Amino acid sequence: MPVETDAEVREILGRETVAVVGCSSTPGKDAHEIPAYLQRQGYEVVPVNPYADEVLGKPAADSLSDVEEDIDIVDVFRPSDEVSGIVDEVLDRDDVDVVWLQLGIHDDEAVARAEDAGVRVVQDRCMKPEHQRLIASR
Repeated sequence: MPVETDAEVREILGRETVAVVGCSSTPGKDAHEIPAYLQRQGYEVVPVNPYADEVLGKPAADSLSDVEEDIDIVDVFRPSDEVSGIVDEVLDRDDVDVVWLQLGIHDDEAVARAEDAGVRVVQDRCMKPEHQRLIASR
């Protein structure tokens, strides 16, 4: 079952490195503004976008398998039908603790596979308002 309690979300938000799959180089898009917010809050944001060379002043990786640094959270800004492949990439790594699916993104089968492998999943929530509500407002 996906993470639901504030205590679990707060603990997850205490992690440091967030790979953002679908991170956009276009200001104004949620997939740009939310990672930019996270970066301003001190998170190490690793952009994953095969169509961009750089996002938020950092080199963009083509895929999760191209990310060399350790990842705590994979934040997904891609359509629901791409979640299964992203979870496959997560499960090929041994450093990812959490997959965070942004608002409106669902794949119950992929979520179950991730959880069966010991990866926690946050589904249908946005990191920015959750951070503002649980961390920044303290």
